[in-house]
Amino acid sequence: MVQLSLVLPRQPDERWQLAKQMGVEQAVVHPLEVGDDKTHWSYDDLLGTKNWLEDAGLAFGVLEGSVPISDRIRLGLEGRDEDITEFKQFLRDCGDLDIPVVCYDWMAGVRWARTEAHLQSRGGSYTTGYDNAKMRTGPGADAADVTREQVWEAIEYFLEAVVPVAEEAGVKLGLHPDDPPRESVGEIPRIANSVENYDRVLDIVDSEYNGVTFCQGNFAAMGVDIPETIRHFGERINFAHFRDVAGDADRFVETWHDDGPTDMQAAMDAFVDVGFDGPMRPDHVPTMAGEDNSNPGYHTKGRLFAIGYMRGLLESAEGGA
Repeated sequence: MVQLSLVLPRQPDERWQLAKQMGVEQAVVHPLEVGDDKTHWSYDDLLGTKNWLEDAGLAFGVLEGSVPISDRIRLGLEGRDEDITEFKQFLRDCGDLDIPVVCYDWMAGVRWARTEAHLQSRGGSYTTGYDNAKMRTGPGADAADVTREQVWEAIEYFLEAVVPVAEEAGVKLGLHPDDPPRESVGEIPRIANSVENYDRVLDIVDSEYNGVTFCQGNFAAMGVDIPETIRHFGERINFAHFRDVAGDADRFVETWHDDGPTDMQAAMDAFVDVGFDGPMRPDHVPTMAGEDNSNPGYHTKGRLFAIGYMRGLLESAEGGA
């Protein structure tokens, strides 16, 4: 059964209580999305967060985004072996604490890119957007001469080194798509931007521990059929972001979960059809009345709406299964 989850801060606040009130039982800890730049986790950091969550009746389901993968690893630069060693220990620590999923990305430099954060949507709410014509950033000195082949070599080197450790630790990896899923952003090549490239990544190490974070908005921006693509990846999906966008990889806007071009019921039906039983969270919600939009996409009221909407879709999907 799909496990509805929420991004929560790593220390208790009212959002933890709201999650429980909505019936959410799994937490996704993503510090960058809640105003914390933490990227390096000690065993004690993880244990403290897990203890806090469990005391509140929440499971530590996913550690996302702010994981110890450097651009030296992503770009195959000098020093990556030292950084990979740190990541392996991080996986072992997650395994020792029964943290089942780690979501990571392969976006060097700019990473998640948005050019607009105050686009008006339904009822004066705000969403975010991306317009490649407005991007004005270069690759930086370290990445200036990186080729696409070098980025492919880097992820192959990384996965061959860490997936055996993930298997031993019992921690599933989920590669998040490039956001936006373009050939490059800031002149740095990107590779997690098509179904074909994902197939290549999954073939590097054929293991359930080398899997997909299925972020619907990014796959929608690739122009693929969302339900068909969910069925394509099937059991290799280890984590899911439920969201939608209007547009493509060059120009898109985030939408309300019930107001985008994707058939969201068909998407939820597909997750149920393939037997997905991992964590799924709403992503990039609108900023609603009374919220200051200081953290676009991650305020509270839109998440309350999204969880209720997702729960209704899930009940319909499971009733028809």
